[in-house]
Amino acid sequence: MRFSDDASGFVSVAETIPDVLLDIRYYSSFNFIGERIDGYERPAALLTREAAESLKKASDEAMGQGWRLKIFDAYRPQKAVDHFVRWAKDPQDIRMKQYFYPELEKKDIIPRHYIAEHSGHSRGSTVDLTLFDMASQRDADMGGTFDYFGELSHPDYPGITEKQHRNRMLLQKLMMKHGFRPLASEWWHFTLENEPWADTFFTFPVK
Repeated sequence: MRFSDDASGFVSVAETIPDVLLDIRYYSSFNFIGERIDGYERPAALLTREAAESLKKASDEAMGQGWRLKIFDAYRPQKAVDHFVRWAKDPQDIRMKQYFYPELEKKDIIPRHYIAEHSGHSRGSTVDLTLFDMASQRDADMGGTFDYFGELSHPDYPGITEKQHRNRMLLQKLMMKHGFRPLASEWWHFTLENEPWADTFFTFPVK
């Protein structure tokens, strides 16, 4: 494992994929902490060039089926991950509990691996996203919200409707077809299979 401040291998997702929608939650206060996260200096999505090019292919296919991709998070600087860990160790700060972890005691967030000291996002080839329906002008109904800490977020969670499950599988199939692997605990999370910086965690801010 090594750390790098070199952003030269990264591109702006919005410039690479003009059709993409951005809802960068960690630049806003609508996230599980309830404030802007360290390291997010702009509401931008950055990815390695390789990940962005693969995501462009997924976006093009989605557009052909009446969907747009909406991104919640992409590259995440180590500074942001450090912010998450500090927050997780503060038992007093539970201002967003009712929205993001109502079934979970805060002391269990790190032991249950909802937050770790290093994130695949910091390697630059992981993206959190959903589908946006161009016909209805609404996000696809996934049966659960982004960053919900609980079993509801597992892609194959049985307690959702058939339509919600179908939407999750549509997103998963689309992303896997274009070289991304899913995560068993988060329906929105995908990492490029052949990520170029598999052992490097980046530290430059999102800007």
